[in-house]
Amino acid sequence: MTDFNTGDRVSWATSQGRTQGEVIGKKTSDFEFAGQTFRASAEDPAFIVKSEKSAAEAAHKAGALRKLKPRKSQASTDG
Repeated sequence: MTDFNTGDRVSWATSQGRTQGEVIGKKTSDFEFAGQTFRASAEDPAFIVKSEKSAAEAAHKAGALRKLKPRKSQASTDG
């Protein structure tokens, strides 16, 4: 299982296809999010992610996330 850290860039599946964003939190105990109860533990954490496009937040287990390379800054891609 891949472990994720706050600030990691990740992608995940949505009903509109895959989207990408950033890990903004890690939960290691059961918690409520968006009106739902999520189960989490130190051995099986859940992660709060924020979409780059919509800024919407979601909760996912590690198995639903794929780690991406950090986004290059615009300055480093200019001539």
